[in-house]
Amino acid sequence: MFPMLTLLSMFYYICLRRRCRSGSRSEALGSRRAVELAQRASGPAGGGSVGGVSSGGELEQYAKEVVDFSSHYGSENSMSYTMWNLAGAPNVYPSSGDFTQTAVFRTYGRWWERCPSAGAPYRRTPRSFHSRDFLELAFEEPVYPTAVEVLETYHPGAVVQILACSLNPFSQNPPTDVRWEVLWSGEPSKALAPQSRQFSPSIRHLSFPTNLLRVEVNSSLLEYYTELDAVILRGVRERPMLALYKIPLIDMNDLSDGEDETAIGISSQRHPQAGDGKYNNTGNGYFDKLPYELIQLIVSHLTVPDLCRLAQSCKLLQQHCCDPLQYLQLSLQPYWATLTDASLVHLQPRCVLLQRLNMSWTGNRGALTSNGFCSFLKACGQSLVSLELSCCHFLTEASMEVISQTCPGLQELNLASCDRLQPQAFSHVAKLNSLRRLVLYRTKIEQTALLSILTFCTELQHLNLGSCVRIQDYDVVASMLSVRCRRLRSLDLWRCGSLTERGLAELAAGCPLLEELDLGWCSTLQSSSGCFQRLARRLPRLRKLFLTANRTVCDADVEEMAACCPALHYVDILGTRMVSPASLRKLLQSCPNLKLVDVSFCSQIDTRAVQELSALFPNVAIKKSFTQ
Repeated sequence: MFPMLTLLSMFYYICLRRRCRSGSRSEALGSRRAVELAQRASGPAGGGSVGGVSSGGELEQYAKEVVDFSSHYGSENSMSYTMWNLAGAPNVYPSSGDFTQTAVFRTYGRWWERCPSAGAPYRRTPRSFHSRDFLELAFEEPVYPTAVEVLETYHPGAVVQILACSLNPFSQNPPTDVRWEVLWSGEPSKALAPQSRQFSPSIRHLSFPTNLLRVEVNSSLLEYYTELDAVILRGVRERPMLALYKIPLIDMNDLSDGEDETAIGISSQRHPQAGDGKYNNTGNGYFDKLPYELIQLIVSHLTVPDLCRLAQSCKLLQQHCCDPLQYLQLSLQPYWATLTDASLVHLQPRCVLLQRLNMSWTGNRGALTSNGFCSFLKACGQSLVSLELSCCHFLTEASMEVISQTCPGLQELNLASCDRLQPQAFSHVAKLNSLRRLVLYRTKIEQTALLSILTFCTELQHLNLGSCVRIQDYDVVASMLSVRCRRLRSLDLWRCGSLTERGLAELAAGCPLLEELDLGWCSTLQSSSGCFQRLARRLPRLRKLFLTANRTVCDADVEEMAACCPALHYVDILGTRMVSPASLRKLLQSCPNLKLVDVSFCSQIDTRAVQELSALFPNVAIKKSFTQ
């Protein structure tokens, strides 16, 4: 009992010393609150003009430019539902509802992750990493932020992190050291109501001015697409005094600050040996007597940074933390802000058995180079079967050539939103003839390269060509798929405008194993040709069918789905004016596995009909968006 009291007394003494060294903490906190309240009181009202300056010197700015983003609902050739709507003053706020003038991400909810096309999750993803999509916004003038406000106009709650960058995107002389700092972070949430709101979390103070913000979102808890209208950056030009004064906080995990505090360090404790009265270090105790496999299992639960830290503690744990078996799969996406070429060099000796690698979002603005990536891949890519590279703007044609030469057994390749990769680079993908999953969403791939890929990659099971606007004739692509890729299980043709009933018929005839088919916004398909009814008869395995914004979909199409596609889980017929509640009820009755049906803007299916059907089929989420 006495030693325990002694330890507690020492800890209490240390805390008192830290409190004394911290100065008048209550006064600092009080002055901080006073400054923030004064700034808010003197600041301009919401909805002010771009670049407005308050009497208190606070600058209010709307985004000047959308610099980068991971996905959007809209088209590459339009403004409707695109991220580009976030530039400038709000278009919709404070109104609520589904408006084309807002920014909308591609996905929402958790059901996307349950589709056959979804990739397997990675182990060791930190619990604090929630982000699924992001957007980056540039503002006119760098400021020290005092507030960031996100105007959400429909199904708010998706924002999980806001970051600021030290780089001025408009500067001709960018700094060599680009830093990202988190202003605010939180967990995924869902607002109580889908109406608009102004989200303005309490942010941290920065030590540098910024005019580049990054907003990261997670829509997994939302019942429908979240819509953003504008982002406001408030700040001051001069560095505030509070940013110079760091309020020290007592950290339970950091007690090595003073000369007297080292006395309670575990590493300095000694125990007497019986008989000789001498003190000897006990080393690792009994930990090193555990089976090798058990220690491997224990450290397998650590994140990558924790593995690297633990490797510095002792030789035994260094051996376990550097074992290549700990790095069979590696997700570096959560560390996109700090990953550099040097990081890859450090990880290289540990990754010689690497099989799955996720580098999505990494390396932008020079943090990673194509040479650094290629060197890492040449050393560690021989066993790769899965490679995630979405939004990786460091990729070049040379990078793609190294991938094709180094990774002969690659089965999954994700290049989503690599929209700065030049068209000729995609020709190298055709050499990866073991591919089973290929994501080319929002890339510059052209028809010649795609046809070459389909010719040689005959094992393809999942293919995403959403928003690939440089492909001229999707009928030719569909014909090639029907001949060369007969094992296809999922196909995303979102906003592929040139597909006609001829190409769709060939696709359905040649790919009978299809379970997912996204034909959203394919406006050239006409129900009067009978193409949707033939599709339903040919593809009885369908689990997901999106016919979004095709106004010609009619009762006969929906009834044919009900008769021929009993395995349907997800159906989207948003925007049709020719489907009645009666045919929708037949679909709900005939497909017991249905989880979601989107009937937004279906003029014959009103809110009352949705409420009645929802009461009869409570296990199905029937979506009906609104505007007000």
